[in-house]
Amino acid sequence: MEFERVEVSRLVKVYGATRALVGVNATFVERAVTVIEGPNGSGKSTLLNILGQLVRPTRGEVSYGDGPAKGGELRAAIGILAHSAMIYPDLSARENLALYAQLYELKKPAEALDASIERFEIGRWGERAARTYSRGQLQRLALARALLHAPKLLLLDEPSTGLDVRGVSRLVKTVEEERERGAIVVLITHDPKLADELADARVALKRGKVVAA
Repeated sequence: MEFERVEVSRLVKVYGATRALVGVNATFVERAVTVIEGPNGSGKSTLLNILGQLVRPTRGEVSYGDGPAKGGELRAAIGILAHSAMIYPDLSARENLALYAQLYELKKPAEALDASIERFEIGRWGERAARTYSRGQLQRLALARALLHAPKLLLLDEPSTGLDVRGVSRLVKTVEEERERGAIVVLITHDPKLADELADARVALKRGKVVAA
């Protein structure tokens, strides 16, 4: 599935008495990294999860290209790195990636797996069960999982968590490569240096409302 932009219009999300998002309007375009900024509790992760089809909005609309879209075709166009790594702890890195390759019905799964393992430098540690990985190793595998199927929309929630200096450099290079490939990249980070290095556009949230874009 191909689309050049994602737009959210009058987006509202309510959890009980809590209004996580209040009338949010924003546009995210291809070949650009949009950084979502704001304090804790401002609605950043809620917005990302709605974009990723993990959470349904209470009201409002999300348009992928020319209109709303749902189903497997859309989910196959989305790669997401959320607070949960979405990794099976008893499987190795290769086994996890092989499972996702099957779920995404990749035409050349073996090639995709080998390329991903090389790209993220998943060494011998990747032969062990994922539950034995360090936070940084698990984050690298989660990023490899999110990118395995070359998604059109890439959603990253605090992707530098647990990464060392070399890992952050690898992350920056990866995001730049995905932008060049033509992806729509949406990034949440509390690291101002990372935001300044990667941001083509910014959306600032406060108490669920857009205060700058």
